[in-house]
Amino acid sequence: MIDRILPAFALRQGKSPLLISMPHVGTELPDAYARRMTQYAAPLDDTDWHLEKLYAFATELDASLIVATHSRYIIDLNRPPDNSNLYPGRDTTALCPLDTFDKLALYQPGQEPNDTEIAQRVEQYWRPYHDALATELQRLHSLHGYARLWDAHSIRSTIPRLFEGRLPDLNFGTADGASCRPELADRIMALTRQAQEYNAVLNGRFKGGYITRRYGNPDHGIDAIQLELSQMTYMEERPPYAYDEDKAGALQHHLRDMVRAFMA
Repeated sequence: MIDRILPAFALRQGKSPLLISMPHVGTELPDAYARRMTQYAAPLDDTDWHLEKLYAFATELDASLIVATHSRYIIDLNRPPDNSNLYPGRDTTALCPLDTFDKLALYQPGQEPNDTEIAQRVEQYWRPYHDALATELQRLHSLHGYARLWDAHSIRSTIPRLFEGRLPDLNFGTADGASCRPELADRIMALTRQAQEYNAVLNGRFKGGYITRRYGNPDHGIDAIQLELSQMTYMEERPPYAYDEDKAGALQHHLRDMVRAFMA
């Protein structure tokens, strides 16, 4: 089961106080897993597609960037390692998902990971990502006396399993204010009102996953916010999930301003 070639993440270190995390962009699915999976796994439908391209302006902001390499179908880096539900009472996928967002089985019968294998995946993929994320936040905090964490996500605009109807375009989460100072969140939401072509919500269906909740600590100088983008704002939501240059360009104009305001 050990993938000895591709690391669990890629890290770019910047000099600004900002770290952008992308835990669900990975598309690597090693044969050791893929051959046990069903045909529903191969399209990687639940990937946060094209976020590295959409956030390409991170370089000009000199932000640090941590990016997962492997598919969330192997392990979800934005879930607690004990697999507890971040949204009690709501249906959601597991730390090592057994099905897709559309409830299609990912594994052939009898091929699902057992507890030993799940623990192995935590050590091989989950822990290295989180160790690097925590270390980078500490480095930035040491440099500036504070750090900012922007957890970047995207999702299809309609997924009946997870939410009713169509999702808002911009879904910001601060764990109901626990992970980020209100003035920072208010600054971003003010900018969303200027972006009149998009609708936005703060702490709606998506309040921030494990990363936002674990690392956001405003009292100690680390503010964290999650943005769950509706994918229809920048790409095609059907295979082959093409990037839409016109849509993405319009969104980037506002997204850059929001990220820059969060850094200030």
